Amino acid sequence: MEDRNLTGVKVMVIDDSNTIRRSAEIFLKQSGCEVILAEDGFEALSKISHYLPDVIFVDIMMPRLDGYQTCSLIKRNPKYKSTPVIMLSSKDGLFDRARGRMVGSDQYLTKPFTQESLIETIKTYAFSEKKSIEENE
Repeated sequence: MEDRNLTGVKVMVIDDSNTIRRSAEIFLKQSGCEVILAEDGFEALSKISHYLPDVIFVDIMMPRLDGYQTCSLIKRNPKYKSTPVIMLSSKDGLFDRARGRMVGSDQYLTKPFTQESLIETIKTYAFSEKKSIEENE
């Protein structure tokens, strides 16, 4: 694995499953990412403004505030509108993907995910975002 190439990329993982959060954290830290974890949408929303993640992974099925609602709230805020939000789901349905797009998600990843799929997704979004920011400075 071509480690340490995501150093400095801040990734938020929002999932009510401790197992999923911990797996993602281990995979991401091995690649050099800074990881922010949240158990649900409310916790995530309170952490986003403090940590300003580069990429956000959000589980669809969560209590209180589900992934669609969480994504919609993130994308409605002009400050985070361009922050990539990737939906996580154990279902690989067309309806879920379409609904995710409707609330502004950038991509859809099926669980269980692999370290490679997580890293590839981050590379797709984090570097294109950072590059465009640097070009505008």
